[in-house]
Amino acid sequence: MSTTAKTPIVLIHGLWMTPASWDTWAERFRAQGHEVIVPGWPGIDDRTVADIRRDPSALKGIGLQQITDHYERIIHALPVKPIIMGHSFGGVITQMLADRGLGVAYVGVAPGQTAGVTALPLSTLWTGTPILSNPFGRNGAKPLSKRHFHFTFGNDLPRAASDALWEEYAVNSYNRVFFEGVTSVLDEKGGVTHVDYARTDRAPLLLIAGEIDHVVPPTIVRAIEKKYRSSGSPAIVERKEYAGRTHRLVSQDGWEQIADDALGWAVAHATASATATASSTPAA
Repeated sequence: MSTTAKTPIVLIHGLWMTPASWDTWAERFRAQGHEVIVPGWPGIDDRTVADIRRDPSALKGIGLQQITDHYERIIHALPVKPIIMGHSFGGVITQMLADRGLGVAYVGVAPGQTAGVTALPLSTLWTGTPILSNPFGRNGAKPLSKRHFHFTFGNDLPRAASDALWEEYAVNSYNRVFFEGVTSVLDEKGGVTHVDYARTDRAPLLLIAGEIDHVVPPTIVRAIEKKYRSSGSPAIVERKEYAGRTHRLVSQDGWEQIADDALGWAVAHATASATATASSTPAA
């Protein structure tokens, strides 16, 4: 990559969503000269919301390791390491990719917790009740009701406005992903979402929280930050919290500020990290 080329960006969507959930940020970043790659999870790929609802069978049985491997293959095909950003469970995948050393900077937007982060507020558990209430449906692909969407994504909106967003964006769940996330909470070493919090060579990581997020309340994001910091690793981990923001941080009114803050932070820290690495490398 030439000295004037901008770092590519990979955006990872979350559960119940498709790549379309990132349209706002993707268009903004492309307008600033970045190549932006927004792949769907396996089974979603580039399908429409209507097509997925009509036949969600391709989502059944797919777990977080398979999804993370999918993104790793995409990233390896790029000419340089990208900035990686993920929303919600996409933020879990972002942390798992960070543990594999695949990016130059990482941003978790309302990121779910990785293994060993035990904060689990009641609102988060309620988010998962449609899935967790049926353990026999572990490998299913349960639809998300409009009522539950209003609680999880549209809690700042009147019901009618939330329902309109459901029509545009919501798809079936990957039940296995939610089960894996929850069961990993108390299994730091063996959980599917295990990462090495003490890793010293991890590129900088920014964690973003919304004040009134029901799915990933600030309590969880603070706990993730604490877990990394308490490991003693010198790797950079920082947190930003935005007042009045729901789980819909990437599209709620005022999303532009968060997108600009996230990109500015990632570019600055990726550059600083690369400079520090270069300066510490002995001359040949």
